[in-house]
Amino acid sequence: MPTVARPRILVVDDRDDTLFAMESALAPLGYPVDRATTGDDALKAVLRGGIGLVLLDVLMPDVSGLEVAHYMRRLEQTQDIPIMLITGAGQDTKLAAQAFELGVADYVSKPIEPWVMRTKVRYLYETSLRMHALRERLRTYENDGAARPAPPAHAAAGHPLSRPA
Repeated sequence: MPTVARPRILVVDDRDDTLFAMESALAPLGYPVDRATTGDDALKAVLRGGIGLVLLDVLMPDVSGLEVAHYMRRLEQTQDIPIMLITGAGQDTKLAAQAFELGVADYVSKPIEPWVMRTKVRYLYETSLRMHALRERLRTYENDGAARPAPPAHAAAGHPLSRPA
Protein backbone atom coordinates (compact mmCIF):
# COMPACT_ATOMS: atom_id res chain seq x y z
CA MET A 1 0.00 0.00 0.00
CA PRO A 2 1.45 3.42 -0.96
CA THR A 3 2.33 5.85 1.81
CA VAL A 4 0.06 8.89 1.91
CA ALA A 5 1.74 12.19 2.73
CA ARG A 6 0.49 13.94 5.84
CA PRO A 7 -1.56 17.04 5.14
CA ARG A 8 0.43 20.25 5.44
CA ILE A 9 -0.24 23.36 7.47
CA LEU A 10 -0.35 26.44 5.29
CA VAL A 11 0.95 29.59 7.00
CA VAL A 12 -0.10 32.76 5.17
CA ASP A 13 1.28 36.23 5.90
CA ASP A 14 2.68 39.04 3.76
CA ARG A 15 5.58 39.60 6.17
CA ASP A 16 8.56 37.24 6.07
CA ASP A 17 9.47 37.90 9.71
CA THR A 18 5.98 36.86 10.83
CA LEU A 19 6.11 33.73 8.67
CA PHE A 20 9.48 32.82 10.17
CA ALA A 21 8.18 33.38 13.72
CA MET A 22 5.10 31.21 13.12
CA GLU A 23 7.13 28.45 11.46
CA SER A 24 9.59 28.53 14.37
CA ALA A 25 6.76 28.32 16.90
CA LEU A 26 5.26 25.33 15.06
CA ALA A 27 8.55 23.47 14.48
CA PRO A 28 8.41 21.45 17.75
CA LEU A 29 5.14 19.86 16.58
CA GLY A 30 6.89 18.25 13.62
CA TYR A 31 4.00 18.86 11.21
CA PRO A 32 4.78 19.62 7.57
CA VAL A 33 4.43 23.37 6.95
CA ASP A 34 4.11 25.38 3.73
CA ARG A 35 4.04 29.14 3.40
CA ALA A 36 2.31 31.68 1.21
CA THR A 37 2.86 35.44 1.15
CA THR A 38 -0.32 36.50 -0.68
CA GLY A 39 -3.98 35.61 -0.61
CA ASP A 40 -3.77 34.47 -4.24
CA ASP A 41 -0.90 32.11 -3.42
CA ALA A 42 -2.87 30.76 -0.45
CA LEU A 43 -5.87 29.99 -2.66
CA LYS A 44 -3.65 28.26 -5.23
CA ALA A 45 -2.05 26.15 -2.48
CA VAL A 46 -5.35 24.97 -1.01
CA LEU A 47 -6.72 24.20 -4.47
CA ARG A 48 -3.68 22.00 -5.22
CA GLY A 49 -4.73 19.91 -2.21
CA GLY A 50 -2.92 18.32 0.67
CA ILE A 51 -3.61 21.15 3.12
CA GLY A 52 -5.01 20.16 6.52
CA LEU A 53 -5.04 23.56 8.27
CA VAL A 54 -4.59 27.19 7.24
CA LEU A 55 -3.14 29.90 9.50
CA LEU A 56 -4.25 33.03 7.71
CA ASP A 57 -3.33 36.68 8.25
CA VAL A 58 -6.31 39.03 7.94
CA LEU A 59 -4.61 42.13 6.58
CA MET A 60 -2.77 41.49 3.34
CA PRO A 61 -2.31 43.90 0.42
CA ASP A 62 -3.86 41.90 -2.43
CA VAL A 63 -6.58 39.53 -1.24
CA SER A 64 -7.42 39.78 2.45
CA GLY A 65 -7.61 36.81 4.78
CA LEU A 66 -11.37 37.30 5.04
CA GLU A 67 -11.67 37.07 1.25
CA VAL A 68 -9.56 33.89 1.19
CA ALA A 69 -11.74 32.37 3.93
CA HIS A 70 -14.86 33.38 2.00
CA TYR A 71 -13.62 31.71 -1.21
CA MET A 72 -12.53 28.58 0.68
CA ARG A 73 -15.96 28.17 2.29
CA ARG A 74 -17.70 28.44 -1.08
CA LEU A 75 -15.69 25.63 -2.72
CA GLU A 76 -16.53 22.02 -1.89
CA GLN A 77 -12.90 20.85 -1.99
CA THR A 78 -11.76 23.48 0.53
CA GLN A 79 -14.81 24.19 2.68
CA ASP A 80 -13.86 21.73 5.42
CA ILE A 81 -10.25 22.87 5.88
CA PRO A 82 -10.01 24.54 9.29
CA ILE A 83 -8.85 28.15 9.24
CA MET A 84 -7.19 30.03 12.08
CA LEU A 85 -7.55 33.70 11.21
CA ILE A 86 -4.77 35.85 12.66
CA THR A 87 -4.86 39.61 12.95
CA GLY A 88 -2.45 42.32 13.96
CA ALA A 89 -5.30 44.83 14.21
CA GLY A 90 -5.95 44.06 17.87
CA GLN A 91 -9.27 43.00 19.35
CA ASP A 92 -11.95 43.94 16.82
CA THR A 93 -15.35 42.43 17.66
CA LYS A 94 -16.82 43.34 14.25
CA LEU A 95 -13.94 41.64 12.44
CA ALA A 96 -14.17 38.62 14.76
CA ALA A 97 -17.92 38.36 14.08
CA GLN A 98 -17.28 38.46 10.32
CA ALA A 99 -14.65 35.75 10.68
CA PHE A 100 -16.88 33.42 12.65
CA GLU A 101 -19.80 34.03 10.27
CA LEU A 102 -17.49 32.76 7.52
CA GLY A 103 -16.92 29.60 9.53
CA VAL A 104 -13.33 30.02 10.64
CA ALA A 105 -12.27 27.66 13.41
CA ASP A 106 -10.39 30.27 15.45
CA TYR A 107 -9.63 33.98 15.48
CA VAL A 108 -6.55 35.24 17.32
CA SER A 109 -4.63 38.49 17.69
CA LYS A 110 -0.90 38.98 17.18
CA PRO A 111 1.43 38.55 18.90
CA ILE A 112 0.56 34.97 19.75
CA GLU A 113 2.41 33.15 22.50
CA PRO A 114 4.19 30.19 20.84
CA TRP A 115 2.77 27.63 23.31
CA VAL A 116 -0.77 28.96 22.70
CA MET A 117 -0.27 28.70 18.94
CA ARG A 118 1.09 25.15 19.23
CA THR A 119 -1.82 24.10 21.46
CA LYS A 120 -4.44 25.52 19.10
CA VAL A 121 -2.71 24.21 15.99
CA ARG A 122 -2.27 20.73 17.47
CA TYR A 123 -5.97 20.57 18.31
CA LEU A 124 -7.18 21.89 14.94
CA TYR A 125 -4.73 19.80 12.92
CA GLU A 126 -5.42 16.53 14.74
CA THR A 127 -9.18 17.15 14.59
CA SER A 128 -8.88 17.80 10.87
CA LEU A 129 -7.00 14.50 10.42
CA ARG A 130 -9.69 12.61 12.35
CA MET A 131 -12.50 14.21 10.35
CA HIS A 132 -10.72 13.38 7.09
CA ALA A 133 -10.25 9.75 8.20
CA LEU A 134 -13.92 9.48 9.17
CA ARG A 135 -15.02 10.87 5.80
CA GLU A 136 -12.78 8.36 4.02
CA ARG A 137 -14.19 5.48 6.07
CA LEU A 138 -17.74 6.63 5.36
CA ARG A 139 -16.97 6.93 1.64
CA THR A 140 -15.45 3.42 1.65
CA TYR A 141 -18.42 2.07 3.60
CA GLU A 142 -20.89 3.68 1.19
CA ASN A 143 -18.97 2.37 -1.84
CA ASP A 144 -18.73 -1.15 -0.37
CA GLY A 145 -22.40 -1.13 0.55
CA ALA A 146 -23.43 -0.09 -2.94
CA ALA A 147 -21.31 -2.82 -4.53
CA ARG A 148 -22.25 -5.62 -2.13
CA PRO A 149 -25.71 -7.21 -2.51
CA ALA A 150 -27.91 -7.35 0.57
CA PRO A 151 -27.92 -10.74 2.36
CA PRO A 152 -30.97 -12.89 1.76
CA ALA A 153 -33.75 -12.39 4.31
CA HIS A 154 -33.62 -16.05 5.41
CA ALA A 155 -29.90 -15.78 6.28
CA ALA A 156 -30.52 -13.38 9.16
CA ALA A 157 -33.59 -15.26 10.31
CA GLY A 158 -31.61 -18.50 10.59
CA HIS A 159 -28.83 -17.01 12.69
CA PRO A 160 -29.00 -18.09 16.34
CA LEU A 161 -28.59 -14.52 17.59
CA SER A 162 -31.59 -13.35 15.58
CA ARG A 163 -34.07 -15.54 17.55
CA PRO A 164 -36.00 -14.04 20.45
CA ALA A 165 -34.70 -15.06 23.88
